[in-house]
Amino acid sequence: MKLTRQKHAKKNMGFYKHNFQFREPFQVLLDGTFCQAALRNKIQIREQLPGYLGGAAQLCTTRCVLKELELLGKELYGAKLIAQRFELRNCSHHKDPVSGSACLFSMIQEGNPHHFFIATQDPDLANKVKKKAGVPLLFIIQNTMVLDKPSPKSLAFVQNMQTNQLVPEHQKQSIVELKEKAGLANQQGEKRRKRKRAGGPNPLSCLKKKKKKTQEGQEASAEKKKRRKRKRNR
Repeated sequence: MKLTRQKHAKKNMGFYKHNFQFREPFQVLLDGTFCQAALRNKIQIREQLPGYLGGAAQLCTTRCVLKELELLGKELYGAKLIAQRFELRNCSHHKDPVSGSACLFSMIQEGNPHHFFIATQDPDLANKVKKKAGVPLLFIIQNTMVLDKPSPKSLAFVQNMQTNQLVPEHQKQSIVELKEKAGLANQQGEKRRKRKRAGGPNPLSCLKKKKKKTQEGQEASAEKKKRRKRKRNR
């Protein structure tokens, strides 16, 4: 069973690495519910998570999460101690803290540019995360951490990307940078400048042809008139 979970985790990680450019160290945002579940199931997050994800991981949280755990009192004191050991990531709620779930969800807006994983046991937050493309979701089942399979939103995003209906901005920028490094952009510009456009027929040549035709017509009519005069004279 453990090998099967590891295979699923490796497959899911490959999906996010290949399609959404996730790289080590993996940024994992944890809320109080995940810390509490880890404490209850005796899971050593810092030691076990990198091995499960297959690479170095930075465990992170926000001030809103810590503030929420502090307000919840003694029952979540152990979860608070765990969360306090993680690195803090700046959120936009310095003056007016919000709930941990609202804060973490705000951190993955605009396409999850910092490539955060979300680790939570909150079902409402999990459902919101699944509606965002390119956001891996971690949760705990019994005494095991699980990386959820890619959501339908992420799968649809990748499918659109493969059919050239949607190209992420970071890929567009990387393509431009690669072209500039290879000198392809300048070469293409020079080729476009040097390329001659196909011209239409020369109007002067057309006019000359028309003149020739009119001259020939006038000479033929003059010749006919001379012949008529000769016949009459006879």
